[in-house]
Amino acid sequence: MKSLSLFLLLAFALQGCAQPKKNESVAISSENIQKYTIETVVSGLNNPWGMTWLPDGSMLITEKSGSLIHFENGTKTKIENVPDIYVRGQGGFMDVELHPNYAENGWIYFTHASSEGSGQGGNTKVIRAQLNNNQLTNIESLYKAEPNSRRGQHFGSRIEFDNEGYLYFSVGDRGNRDVNPQDITRDNGKIYRLNDDGSIPNDNPFVDEANAVKAIYSYGHRNPQGMAKHPKTGKIWTHEHGPKGGDEINVIKKGANFGWPVISYGVNYSGSKFTEETARPGMEQPVYYWTPSIAPCGMDFVTGGKYPEWEGHLLVGSLKFNYVELVKLNGETVTGREKIADGVGRVRNVKMGPDGFVYIAIEGQGIVRLLPK
Repeated sequence: MKSLSLFLLLAFALQGCAQPKKNESVAISSENIQKYTIETVVSGLNNPWGMTWLPDGSMLITEKSGSLIHFENGTKTKIENVPDIYVRGQGGFMDVELHPNYAENGWIYFTHASSEGSGQGGNTKVIRAQLNNNQLTNIESLYKAEPNSRRGQHFGSRIEFDNEGYLYFSVGDRGNRDVNPQDITRDNGKIYRLNDDGSIPNDNPFVDEANAVKAIYSYGHRNPQGMAKHPKTGKIWTHEHGPKGGDEINVIKKGANFGWPVISYGVNYSGSKFTEETARPGMEQPVYYWTPSIAPCGMDFVTGGKYPEWEGHLLVGSLKFNYVELVKLNGETVTGREKIADGVGRVRNVKMGPDGFVYIAIEGQGIVRLLPK
């Protein structure tokens, strides 16, 4: 009888592990939509994928088609000596981020699709370079996902540094969900962590595992196109596209499996199911998931004091519904959602600028910022 009781207790414990974190259906409001004005900062852009600011306040902007633009005092200058960009489907010139000690070392980090390496097509690559006289110099290749694929979807890719100076970047599953995301011996469907020079940190989770890709930090991802460091905890947060439903916000953990495509809150685009599971022991639950999908792209935490009611909450752009969403947080729990820029167009990125204002990159338009009234 004791053995049976222990067995039942263990079974209930495992069943409890398999239950999904409660994801309240949080309605989205528009209560503060009239409390700010939208000002155009950079016009005439096609697909502004990444943006960052140099110490002098000027901007670097990546165009998915392969251009790097320096915007200063109202003038757009095209930067020369940009590497060859593989442009196909969702792939092209993607994110840009400065080294935390940029003022001392001048390093700028980029992700882009590249045809270098094995196989036909392309895959996501991370490089760093320095900017001198409106051209990139001292270009260094840090990581290239392999093999190449002619598929046009799910390249990722965002870049972020943590408080210890490690470089994180995302690469999507490249449309091969049944092979790549759950296999740590393969690239794609992963969040990676490198030292700032591209070397592998000796405490990465799979450095001692035979045949594993040593740069992997977490796996089981679909297509992460948002990444930001929490301003207080220093944790790396991401969001990723689900299929039809099941877009996710996640807090990245060392060696964690985020489940794709074994577990998901989404279905195939046809409406049919590809899995019956939304949870499984050993697989992470999202902080939040959207059903229906909003097609999230770009994210950042509100800081700087310009928007006191929003401070510490999370900004997420929606490609599908043409707005920026404020995801209200209590720790790692979502307590509310609010549209703060509705109908602006397909939002490719959203970031806090060094002046404390929210900047939004919009496909087919350019970059705007929100000014509180």
